[in-house]
Amino acid sequence: MIDLSVIVVTYNSADLIGPCLGSVLNAPGMTLEVFVVDNASADGTADTVRRRFPEVRFIQSPTNRGFGAANNQAIPLCQGRHILFLNPDTLVRPGALPAMSAFLNDHPHVGLAGPRLVYPDGRTQESVAYRYLGQKYAPDLYRGLKGSIAWVMGACMIARAALIQDVGGFDERFFLYGEEEDLCLRIRRAGWEIGFIEEAVVVHVGGHSEKASPSYDVWRRKFLAEYVFYRKHYPPGVIRRITRDHRLKAWWRIATLRLLAPFSRDRERAEAKLAKYRALCDTIGQMRAPGAAQARPGRKTET
Repeated sequence: MIDLSVIVVTYNSADLIGPCLGSVLNAPGMTLEVFVVDNASADGTADTVRRRFPEVRFIQSPTNRGFGAANNQAIPLCQGRHILFLNPDTLVRPGALPAMSAFLNDHPHVGLAGPRLVYPDGRTQESVAYRYLGQKYAPDLYRGLKGSIAWVMGACMIARAALIQDVGGFDERFFLYGEEEDLCLRIRRAGWEIGFIEEAVVVHVGGHSEKASPSYDVWRRKFLAEYVFYRKHYPPGVIRRITRDHRLKAWWRIATLRLLAPFSRDRERAEAKLAKYRALCDTIGQMRAPGAAQARPGRKTET
């Protein structure tokens, strides 16, 4: 019996995947199977995995289909009772994997849970959320859901394999960002709670795949993912209210940033903020266009 199936999705992660897999495969006391799904990396990630980790089941995608779609390729192959979804820019601390599996065993009402994520310097990351995107506009939609945690960060999540199969895995309309929030919501709507495992610690670098991306592009991907979430989970009237408030906020912030730009001491930071609200305006324009319901956020995979 396999205790845990681990899925790691990579995209140009050659400098990260070695330490990540090493921290997983060295975990004592567990029977593991590890999958690496590579989204058409061009930096030698595939060669690194094949050469250094022959025990890993490697899946090479000919194109970058996104984070959720990559995980979905491996989910049907998993034989473990639990599945761990893990980013390549992570290091699993000793004892974390057994603690995560034990948590699900000891909490039969929890369907998916996340560990305590920390930065490389030991600072704690915010990895747990208690509200969903846009929840304040339609609070009644979430009444009756079990547990207090809305969702956990997708950098590391452990879930019951049978439950992931039941809910259909990740929604592939989320190319980047938002997929873990959507998955957690569907799990709660199926009658389960989301958990947090404080005693399990995982180091997460964060932002690796976006470090070379312009600020505007990063925000465009985030806002597009938001609107995929809104269109899936909210009625049209709620989306209109959200969009109205977003548009007014963006217009106001753009106007004030332009007005204050000549007096700014940090021009680079001011330009990044301006790019954020320009991206929001452009996203709203795109989502209002015919056929926008199928808009997909970007062409990168989160790491």
